[in-house]
Amino acid sequence: MSNGKKKKPAAVFALLLVICMIITGCTPATSTIEGAGDIGVHTELIRVGFSQLGAESDWRRANTESIRASLTREAGYQLIFEDAQQKQSNQTMAIRRFIQQGVDYIVVAPMTEQGWDNVLNEAKDAGIPVILVDRQIRVKDPTLFTCHIGSDFRLEGDKVCAWLKKFIKTRGLKPSAVHIADLQGTVGATAQIGRSASLTAAAKRNKWDVVAREDGDFTQAKGKEVTTRILAEFPNVNVLYCENDNMALGAIDAIESSGRRVGSDIENGEILILSFDGVSNEAIEALKQGKIACIGECYPMHGPYVTSAIEMIESGKKPDRESYVTESIYSADSSITQVSVGEKDYSVTIIS
Repeated sequence: MSNGKKKKPAAVFALLLVICMIITGCTPATSTIEGAGDIGVHTELIRVGFSQLGAESDWRRANTESIRASLTREAGYQLIFEDAQQKQSNQTMAIRRFIQQGVDYIVVAPMTEQGWDNVLNEAKDAGIPVILVDRQIRVKDPTLFTCHIGSDFRLEGDKVCAWLKKFIKTRGLKPSAVHIADLQGTVGATAQIGRSASLTAAAKRNKWDVVAREDGDFTQAKGKEVTTRILAEFPNVNVLYCENDNMALGAIDAIESSGRRVGSDIENGEILILSFDGVSNEAIEALKQGKIACIGECYPMHGPYVTSAIEMIESGKKPDRESYVTESIYSADSSITQVSVGEKDYSVTIIS
């Protein structure tokens, strides 16, 4: 009898402990916990905080879904997802919340390259590895992040510029007949820096006339707004170098609304559209219709690469510091099947 009475307080204490765990397991309203459920398995799951910069484009949404699909409970992960709504300050706050929550890994798709030293030092002090996806960052201490997974944006731009060079040559056009406007992505983002640099270098080499550079912020609405302004100020523009598909689609809308035509016949008033991503069905359809001449692919499916990096770290290995995804270049113009960048040739995937 006395042994049975002694066990009752212990049982009550265990029950109270479980209740406390349930109550304190609540998460901030700003977060979306994925893989949460049975408390008994939480300690076995790898907890990952993911700060996505926003949902400004079809590419961004595909990137988010890839990571969500990879970091599932079934795969052994608990994902805490935060959408920064294209504000770097929101990303900083999200990372600090991840640190407070004691996650095992932090994954960040950074808004711009600058301004990460302080918050990533805090992650380092907490012993949390940081994995960058998509864009790069510039920090004084390179050990503040473990690895970067994304695209070689400069190479993407170089391939599209090589396609334009070949197009101009096959049409027998003089460089002085080409007037280009650059619809840039969010200024300071790695994609913008790489793609803009490619056009700048190619224009200098080939003596192309770049008449305007405008920040379209990677959005369709801003792409339309900026293109409307460019057409009014520079009526001689006949090539638009759009640094993503959503801006290209906005540009097409602006051009057609102005009464001008999109297409490859730039000798007779049409405006040639160059773009990047190749994720949107609408953009691919525009490519098929000849409204977009060429798209430099930007592969968004980073989820499997992130899980691979985490698995390597978990097993005591170091992932590659820089992992570039393999990408193609698309066009419906079958006259250009290959482009050259440096000493390397790249096949053009013809979409018909």
